[in-house]
Amino acid sequence: MNPFPPNFLWGAATSAHQVEGHNHNDWTEWEKLGLVKNHDRSGQACGHYERFHEDFALAKKLGHNAHRFSLEWSRIEPRPGVYDLEAIEHYRQVLEELHHSGIEPIVTLHHFTLPIWVARYGAWSNQRMVDDFGRYVMTIVKTLGPLIKYWVTINEPTVITSLGYLTGIWPPQKHSWVQAWVAIRRMVTAHKLAYQIIHRHYPDARIGVANNLSDFVPAQQRNLLDRGLAGQARYWHNRWWLDQTYQTQDFIGLNYYFHHPVHFQPTLSITKLMRPVPDPRVLTSDLGWEIHPAGMLRLIEWLQQYQRPIIITENGIADAADHLRAAYIRDHVKVLAIARQRGYDIRGYLHWSLLDNFEWREGFSPRFGLIEVDYHTLKRTIRPSAYTYKQICEQNGL
Repeated sequence: MNPFPPNFLWGAATSAHQVEGHNHNDWTEWEKLGLVKNHDRSGQACGHYERFHEDFALAKKLGHNAHRFSLEWSRIEPRPGVYDLEAIEHYRQVLEELHHSGIEPIVTLHHFTLPIWVARYGAWSNQRMVDDFGRYVMTIVKTLGPLIKYWVTINEPTVITSLGYLTGIWPPQKHSWVQAWVAIRRMVTAHKLAYQIIHRHYPDARIGVANNLSDFVPAQQRNLLDRGLAGQARYWHNRWWLDQTYQTQDFIGLNYYFHHPVHFQPTLSITKLMRPVPDPRVLTSDLGWEIHPAGMLRLIEWLQQYQRPIIITENGIADAADHLRAAYIRDHVKVLAIARQRGYDIRGYLHWSLLDNFEWREGFSPRFGLIEVDYHTLKRTIRPSAYTYKQICEQNGL
């Protein structure tokens, strides 16, 4: 018996800054500092802003029935309280094109990037951010709400906090436990406000957060310090946010990439302390990330305590040669089949990513796409692994 229901969501994900091209936000300003690998800048990215019709036609050809993408706040509200009607109309066309193609849109309101005017006043460090985010959400609800059933309020809030406010390797490059704590608390408030606004107008909407959850384990099971560190990492990165917000999540979005063995060492550097201990026997992606599907099953089992449906909002691999991606997809879908057979309520799987894209601090070198992009000509080429996934989508499972 097929464990996947007929309405299971199969598709892929993108984010505006990574694929659209020619954005003007806090990240494009930060890219000018030369801190991105190879001094890359997002620039034209994949040109998806102009080529979304072509890209959605490819997604349809590949059997997808769902697509997650983000709205670019900096396009919609380039100045405080001033809205770009052409940008809003563009996203209306994006949503209508997806519906016309029989693809369910899953819309992310905040996927890392911010308008420059928000960044200038301190973003999540400033209480004003919550009110401005609420006003932005209200605008989207009033203009695009009828076209959206699935909403993701914030993408990976603990990643924003850890990399932007604690280790400082992402904008706004803060190195402060206090500011990190303030930022994450404000994100909780902003998420809850967005949840209330959306449900006030659309009671049947399905609202969640894309949570980056890692499978933290002690590098040495018998080492009490390793076990303590793994427990602390699980609490900060996985549990704390969900404890604060699960009651305002109609579904839990799970972004799964990392099996993360940790080894305690005396250091004040969070980056060094949390550096994963690689297992040389395990296959890794082009970024050196371990391929460990069992970690996703452990996280799904752990999430059962929150009694919410789960959508895999991201799961993918940097694999330029496309040698590992087909097996990677099959093995993670097998995990989902096991989870469904155990009675866990998994509603969808969205592969990261539909297209090769600008991968934040790593620039353009990692290749996550089911579809290869030539960044000079913007030519799209479907990778062989995409046809493996097409078969899964069309057969509704393995």
